[in-house]
Amino acid sequence: MKDISDLFWDASVAELKQGYVYDQDAGIYRCLICGQSFEKGIIYSDGDTFFEAERYTQHHIHKQHGSMFTYLLGLDKKLTGLTDLQKKMLDYFFQGLTDKEIVQELGGGSTSTIRHHRFTLREKMKQAKVFLALMELTEEHAAKPTKWINPPRQAKIVDQRFDITEAEQRQILEKYFPEGLEGPLAEFPKKEKRKVAILKHLITRFQANRKYSELEVNRILEHIYPDYVTLRRYLIEYGFMDRTPDGSQYWIL
Repeated sequence: MKDISDLFWDASVAELKQGYVYDQDAGIYRCLICGQSFEKGIIYSDGDTFFEAERYTQHHIHKQHGSMFTYLLGLDKKLTGLTDLQKKMLDYFFQGLTDKEIVQELGGGSTSTIRHHRFTLREKMKQAKVFLALMELTEEHAAKPTKWINPPRQAKIVDQRFDITEAEQRQILEKYFPEGLEGPLAEFPKKEKRKVAILKHLITRFQANRKYSELEVNRILEHIYPDYVTLRRYLIEYGFMDRTPDGSQYWIL
């Protein structure tokens, strides 16, 4: 089963807006934020209210995560392509504020400047649609489309470290997991791309939508490599895993 980041990046625009995908083969709806799944045909309850699976998935997203707009807007600028000012403008527009009200919120400026921001963002949307169409057409007509591994959604920096194809990752894993992908790691490499390929694989040892204690994380990782502290640190640093400030709970992203 795909990890949450892969599900997220492979989702369509419509699925990103709704916040979940439907796996027809498994008959489950999966939240694109936390990975929690809900089986079609099962009735779920929240107190005295009952929901069928898809409706409960929507309820879950609203109750647990607020809104997809807030989540998407909160992604790093490297992933959204938006400046901090553009994010702020989108938030105001989403709230339905008028140009005059936005000027008041900002404590200065002019309504003509706000109108220009609206125009610029709409042009950016048009450009994004054209670019998306061009990329999809390119990949559809390529003899063998190159498939890249997806970076974690919460990666602090998305750079050349994540420039790895699925074929390259397989080669790296075969080298560093000589006893098989479920076996131990022979060594932790110094080259950044190799680290990313290995870390991407390591998160498959953890379950989505589950919180782990530091001890549980250590026990899982020490079966893979003696220096489990280094693995844990890089999983956090590269955005594959997150934790509470006090380190009491860990989860994959």
